[in-house]
Amino acid sequence: MDTFNTPLDLVRTRPVEVPNVCIRKDRLTVAVQWFQENFDGEVLYAVKANPSPWVIDSLYAAGQRWFDVASLNEIRLIADRCPGATMAFLHPVKSRAAIRAAYHDHGVRIFALDCEDELDKIVAETGGADDLILIVRLGVSNAGSVLPLAGKFGASTFDAPALIEKARHAAFELGVSFHVGSQCMDPMAYRQAMLEASRLIVRAGVTVDIVDVGGGFPSIYPGLTPPPLQNYIEVIEETFEEMMVLENADLWCEPGRALVAESASVLTRVELRKGDALYLNDGAYGMLFDATHAKWPFPMRVFRADGQLNGEVSPFRLFGPTCDSIDSMPGPYDLPADIREGDVIEIGMLGAYGEAMATRFNGFGEYETADMRDFPWQSLYVSNPQQIQNQSADIVAFPRTRRRRERMRRR
Repeated sequence: MDTFNTPLDLVRTRPVEVPNVCIRKDRLTVAVQWFQENFDGEVLYAVKANPSPWVIDSLYAAGQRWFDVASLNEIRLIADRCPGATMAFLHPVKSRAAIRAAYHDHGVRIFALDCEDELDKIVAETGGADDLILIVRLGVSNAGSVLPLAGKFGASTFDAPALIEKARHAAFELGVSFHVGSQCMDPMAYRQAMLEASRLIVRAGVTVDIVDVGGGFPSIYPGLTPPPLQNYIEVIEETFEEMMVLENADLWCEPGRALVAESASVLTRVELRKGDALYLNDGAYGMLFDATHAKWPFPMRVFRADGQLNGEVSPFRLFGPTCDSIDSMPGPYDLPADIREGDVIEIGMLGAYGEAMATRFNGFGEYETADMRDFPWQSLYVSNPQQIQNQSADIVAFPRTRRRRERMRRR
C-alpha cells in the first residue's frame, strides 16, 4: 500500500481511474483508546460499520479484543484475524446453521435474541449448553437519533418481562440490550432507554448480569455536531448505578460509527460535467450509499492535479457511474465553480458504512487504497485537526484510569 502526506500528493502522482480509499489508521487507534480509557466496561466493536481487513487489523493492534458480529462471515473474519478475541453474536435473528457453527466451531458463547422462538433455537442448536451468555434485546425509543433503527428488532414492553424471565433459566449469564438509533445526538436517550430496561427487569423478577447500551455513538459531520462523547459516558455510567441489576453487573457498549468514521475518505474523479451536474466514478452503489439514500452530509474538498481552482463556489448535483437513474445525489453541493473533468473530489468521514456498503453493480466497485498522514476533518477526539497531523497515535484525549468491576458469574 502506498503512503502519501496528503490526498493531493496522490492526485499528482497517479490518475484516479478508480475511486481511491484514503485510510488514516492512527484515527482508529485514537478512537478505540479513548473508549477503552473512558468507558467503564467492555467495548465491543460493531464489525458491520467497517469489516475491512485494515480496520480489523488496526483495531486489534490497538488492543481491541471484543467484537459485535452479526453473521457467520463476520465471525470467520474475526476468528481468522484476531486470535483470542471475544465475539458476541448480537444479531437478534440467526439461522440454525449459523448458531451451530458459531458455538461449536468458533467458541462463541454470547447470543442475542428478542423473542421466545429465537431463544428456543439458540438452546436447541447449542445442545442446551450451560455456558450461554444470552442478551435480550429490548425495543426502545429512537427519538434522539438522526437515523432511527426502531421497528425491526427489540422485544416490546408487553413481551419483554416474560422473555427476560424465560431467558434467565437458560442462561449462565443474562443481559439486556437496546439500540437508541444511529448518530444519536442526545445523551439522555441512553438514560431513558436504560431506565426503561430497568423497569422491565423488575417486572421480570430476575437478576441480570449485563447491561449492553448498544451503539448509536455519533461522529461529527457538516451540520451534525453532537455533544462531547464524555457527556454520553457520564450519562450512561450515572444511570447504570441506578439500574436494578446485580451490584457486580457488567456494562457493555457497541460503538461502530464513533470508532471508524474518521478513519477513511474516498477520492472520486469527475468524469463529465454537464452544467451543474457532475458525473463521478463512485456513487450510490459504492461508498456513497449513505450520501444518496440517507441524505447524509459529508465534508468535501476538490483537488486539481495540474493547477489551482478558483475560490468561487456554485451548487452542483452529483451522479454516480452506474446506468441506474437512482444513482444520484441532488444536493445541492457547494463546490468550486470552475470544477471540470479530471478534477478529484475527496469526500470525508466515510470510515463508517462506506466500504461496507459498496457493491459491484454494473461492473463498478473496484477501489485502490492508500495510507494518508494528514487529517483535515473535525474530530470527536481532538479539538483542532492541525494538532494531530503527523502525531503518533498514542496521544489520546481525556485519558483516565479505567475502573474494572470484579466479576462474579451467577445464574
